[in-house]
Amino acid sequence: MTYTAGHAQLPLATAFEKTIDGKQTHLYLLKNKAGAEAAITNYGGRIVSILVPDKTGKLVDVVEGFESVERFEKSAERYYGALIGPFANRIANGKFTLEGQEYALVTNNGTNTLHGGKPGFESAVWDGVLSDSSTLELTYLAKDMEAGFPGNVHVKVIYRLTDDNGLTIHYEATTDKTTVINLTSHPYFNLNGIGNGTILDHVVQINADAYTPVNSKLIPIGELEAVKGTPFDFNQPAKIGARIGDDNVQLKEGNGYDHNYVLNKHHDKTPVAIAIGDKTGIEMSVFTTEPGMQFYTGNFMQGKNVMKYGHTDDCRTAFAMETQHYPDSPNQPNFPSTILKPGAVYKSYCEYRFAVVK
Repeated sequence: MTYTAGHAQLPLATAFEKTIDGKQTHLYLLKNKAGAEAAITNYGGRIVSILVPDKTGKLVDVVEGFESVERFEKSAERYYGALIGPFANRIANGKFTLEGQEYALVTNNGTNTLHGGKPGFESAVWDGVLSDSSTLELTYLAKDMEAGFPGNVHVKVIYRLTDDNGLTIHYEATTDKTTVINLTSHPYFNLNGIGNGTILDHVVQINADAYTPVNSKLIPIGELEAVKGTPFDFNQPAKIGARIGDDNVQLKEGNGYDHNYVLNKHHDKTPVAIAIGDKTGIEMSVFTTEPGMQFYTGNFMQGKNVMKYGHTDDCRTAFAMETQHYPDSPNQPNFPSTILKPGAVYKSYCEYRFAVVK
């Protein structure tokens, strides 16, 4: 069926009750005092739905996803809404050297490792505890050499739905062996309501003067390139689709935007990016303590999956803004370090905050 804002509803919790790898999966429902709602499953820590009001006051589901845990489990597209780790984005040739030792990872993106390889955090059943009606704490132990990464890594992620319609994500991790870590969340957004057309007319602003250009395998070449005068410049608001057809080699490598932006500022006070749904007036502001953000415009969505509300995941019907350290950082000495040592605590923060343009 065709999605309309009036049909927005959270998935049934019972559709997320299943035993996977000997552990029980659930759907946790978060609500705030403003009437917004979010649904998160402990299978891969996935954000399944976020319902926020549009300019008419109707609740709109702005996150792409499936209606059951079984559909998530069986889909070839692993990352809808998922927690990503132990290393977000790509690592070239599935290898890196740390303290003189080379580590070989599982390659799952051609010759590269993408989003932690297999198994990644999106395949794990996390332990979940609802602290209150708006807060969910998930924990997971990634065992030493899981998917090729060193260290027993204890990870904690706290989701909170705030009363000003923000979904905050706090990440923490510790390790017993020197390792690399780069955590993010991978919700796919359509601020007009999922299933309600492409995102090409969404207006986006990204507070970044540079990005990390990539080669034909979408691996950074190790340099930072200024966005000024290129299709990558979103310092002034522009439609997502305004320049996708431009004759730019870097843009064509990903068949659209699938690039890491080097953020000018990264803390929890100033948004690093803003996106606005052209039909609903829903505005999403992104906050983070991370130095980078992957902007992805759904280039590889192929319409092969039937999603919530019965629509298919057609090309560019959703976008992602994944806060992160830069791709391939373990092999790029000039990039900010992703090394985590025993005794240290990895911490990261991201927030997706929703409002309505007046």
